[in-house]
Amino acid sequence: MNIPTDLKYTKEHEWVEVEGNIATVGITDYAQGELGDVVFVELPAIGAKIRFGDSFGTIEAVKAVSEIFSPVSGKVIEINSMLEEDPMIVNSDPYLDGWMFKIKMSNPAELDDLMTADEYMEQCEE
Repeated sequence: MNIPTDLKYTKEHEWVEVEGNIATVGITDYAQGELGDVVFVELPAIGAKIRFGDSFGTIEAVKAVSEIFSPVSGKVIEINSMLEEDPMIVNSDPYLDGWMFKIKMSNPAELDDLMTADEYMEQCEE
């Protein structure tokens, strides 16, 4: 299981990479492995305002359909349109090419509520 140490994580298996006030969001390697082959990803619209903990879309896989929750509040500024054509990118590369959206954070302090890589690994091992 791949858990990069430079990211933050949610209990619902999303990851966040922060650059300034922009957060890039995706699902973890653990999550994609549990879901199986991803066949469809529903992403938020550019310009959508999302709050911490809100469901912003769904990910459909062979095994299940799962909601995706936002790890931070803010305004969606970019989505990964490659996932519309090839959603299995999430399976092959969940941390780089498989990112889902970028959000301009309205409350960066919410990052303090997220887990470190070590904390996330402990959760996955339970």
